[in-house]
Amino acid sequence: MKKSKGLIFDFNGTLLWDTALHNRAWDLFLEKEGLTLSNEEKNRSLHGKNNADILRMLFKGTLSPKEEASFSKAKEDIYQAMLVEEDLQLAAGCIDLFEDLQKEQIPFTIATASDLYNMSFYFKRFGLDRWFDLDQIVYSDGSIKSKPDPQIFLMACERLQQLPKDVLVFEDSYSGIKAAEAAGAGRIVIVNSNNNDYSAYPYRQIRSFGALDHSLFSG
Repeated sequence: MKKSKGLIFDFNGTLLWDTALHNRAWDLFLEKEGLTLSNEEKNRSLHGKNNADILRMLFKGTLSPKEEASFSKAKEDIYQAMLVEEDLQLAAGCIDLFEDLQKEQIPFTIATASDLYNMSFYFKRFGLDRWFDLDQIVYSDGSIKSKPDPQIFLMACERLQQLPKDVLVFEDSYSGIKAAEAAGAGRIVIVNSNNNDYSAYPYRQIRSFGALDHSLFSG
């Protein structure tokens, strides 16, 4: 079996199992705006998307750029407070995996719909600079299309200096899986952090990075 030459990690729901917190934060935010979404609607319409696209969808394009930025920050402030209160930690096994990848000099990065506001928060809270450079990961900066567009993964491949066919992508969201497929990722592993139904996809699933088969990229 051909080994992957680089690894790309989605963040939310993959390296940080925080989907329930995002759902609760959206619920509280939307309640103030007189809106509601079911969990299924959130799974299909919100997860893997950047806040700008989410807000344009929810408010049907009626918000100004200033309002979008203000609403996005308001929602993420709710979410960050929840994360701190619950003392949520990185996904099981991922730190050991990062250490192993560094030792073996296998390149890896993050490709996430989160914006700089949240990524800066994560870097500080989880000490992500031990393994990642904030300037070298790919996050939503206002110019990147939301998943399922493949742009974010293609950019991550460029950062790794690898062809898409030679990378392994870790994802949890339906839109993220579709984006990885569209990018031509050579291998996809689904991180089943929410007990979702992935029966439509032929990819292996994990519940802990400690259970990952390292022969996919090492040895």
